[in-house]
Amino acid sequence: MTGPAFAKPPRVAGRVLDAQLDLLDRQILDPDGVPVTTVDDLELSQPDDLGRLDPEDPPTLTSLLTGPVLGTRIFGGRPPDSRFVRIPWSLVSDVGVTVEVGTAAGNLDASWVERWVRDHIIGRIPGGRHDPE
Repeated sequence: MTGPAFAKPPRVAGRVLDAQLDLLDRQILDPDGVPVTTVDDLELSQPDDLGRLDPEDPPTLTSLLTGPVLGTRIFGGRPPDSRFVRIPWSLVSDVGVTVEVGTAAGNLDASWVERWVRDHIIGRIPGGRHDPE
């Protein structure tokens, strides 16, 4: 007895990534290797017709989101969308152990936390303003 014939899934152009394994909680680095932030969430494109999902036109990744998620990870919930900083997917140059973007960290709004911690916390620790010798 033979089972029903299933159609072959459509071929995907480009690299297929597992969001949880390859993107979420990964460090984002600029071209010089400077840490920018980490990936906290993803933003996907929405289909034109929200009532049905068309396998020919699946949602695509539009932005990496970063923001204040520590409290929500501890207590549950989700921060408002306005609190997230969006890094357009078009800026991503490589996905590996880290996610690399093709622009300097200073050009991204997401790096302000890293700069603030460096200047106001790490910089006040004795020896925190220079590399060890």
